[in-house]
Amino acid sequence: MYKSFYSLARTPFSKDIRPSDAFPSNDYQGSLQALNYLQKTKGMGLLIGDPGAGKTFILRSFKESLNPSLYHVVYFPLSTGGVMDFYRGLVYGLGEEPKFRKVDLFRQIQHGIERMSGERKITPVFILDEMHMAKDAFLQDIAILFNFQMDSMNPFILVLAGLPHLKTRLALNHHRPLSQRMIMKYEIQPLTREEVSNYIHHHMKLAGAKMPIFTETAVEAIALRSQGWPRVLNTLTINSLLYGFQLKKEQIDEEIVRLAIEDHGLS
Repeated sequence: MYKSFYSLARTPFSKDIRPSDAFPSNDYQGSLQALNYLQKTKGMGLLIGDPGAGKTFILRSFKESLNPSLYHVVYFPLSTGGVMDFYRGLVYGLGEEPKFRKVDLFRQIQHGIERMSGERKITPVFILDEMHMAKDAFLQDIAILFNFQMDSMNPFILVLAGLPHLKTRLALNHHRPLSQRMIMKYEIQPLTREEVSNYIHHHMKLAGAKMPIFTETAVEAIALRSQGWPRVLNTLTINSLLYGFQLKKEQIDEEIVRLAIEDHGLS
């Protein structure tokens, strides 16, 4: 379809892009630096951002940067089940068969972390996503679950990820013990206007574009509508390419972007 029309070698703005091909925005680099700091120090960290900010891709990039012989990653999005499912998932992630009672699951998780870190010299890395959905009792559990030897050591890396109001919740008095243990907190910001232009150019070049396909006015319209959030930006650029192909336009201009916005309900 539009790939051959615009002489592209592959689909631009795709979800399966490799971390090595990522656009190096200020926040992409900053968030990875923050996660790398957490990797060196161990302990707990917080990564937050609005929907479509690129949290999952950043977490995937961090995961792929870790040496599998030194780190064991357990990724668990809270949206996949209830609280007990979550605890069982952590036990499974540590290679154990989950027990039934909560107190036994707690013990399994702590012992599993200690064995992996102490005996096998492998650091467990827990990436808990969608944590803005967590109930208060569950957040309080985490402060207890990841407390080792009276909080004198951190044989693990724990990343809590979610929407910005997770940070607000952690600031409340009853979550202060957990918030105070966060040695890294990073909030992802949208791309700037200049970064949006460079982002589009970067991805079109990766796709094999030999000449600019999006005009400056089109980029301006995309930047304005997307507000710099990568997910909206990706959707809008792809929709514009599809619309441009249908209209047999060699370049995507502001009018095509406007039509794409209206046609796909993004206005």
